[in-house]
Amino acid sequence: MVCLGSGPSLTPEDVDFCRGRARVIAVKDTIRLAPWADVLYSGEIKWWQHYGPTLAFDGLRYGIECEGMARVASSLNIGVLRNTGFIGLETDPSGLRTGKNSGYQAIGIARHLGARRIVLLGYDMQVAGSQPHFFGDHPYPRSNVFRDFVPLFETLLAPLKALGIAVVNCSRETALTCF
Repeated sequence: MVCLGSGPSLTPEDVDFCRGRARVIAVKDTIRLAPWADVLYSGEIKWWQHYGPTLAFDGLRYGIECEGMARVASSLNIGVLRNTGFIGLETDPSGLRTGKNSGYQAIGIARHLGARRIVLLGYDMQVAGSQPHFFGDHPYPRSNVFRDFVPLFETLLAPLKALGIAVVNCSRETALTCF
């Protein structure tokens, strides 16, 4: 299974290479490059509110519980997972650990969907020049907290290993070195 993060190193060629070779989870705006993905995930209600109403996507949609998500989820056919904390790997398929970012959460979803090997693309966890994402920046306010996200991924190492799940970070440029 391939998890597509939106880092500035992500290329359309990398995404196209995945098509038909693996199941793909598009994290938020990566759906622009992979409208054919199997799964679309966003842990941000703001993202669903901004893009969801006009989004043409037939695959599985997931979000995580937060204030107002139930209302948005019912109108956009989003499966809502329980928030079970910040760190580690949730094994109950109705829940998800957050790692405070959607890329971390996508790894949990890949596990829930039965992945034995997870490939990460666009998991840069850093700004390239002035670009935090392959598309630039979000149209709604966000802070640059990549440095806070990186250490949280390490909390996935032991649980993934115990389950026999391999994670390979194939991002072209990355500050995420634990995989």
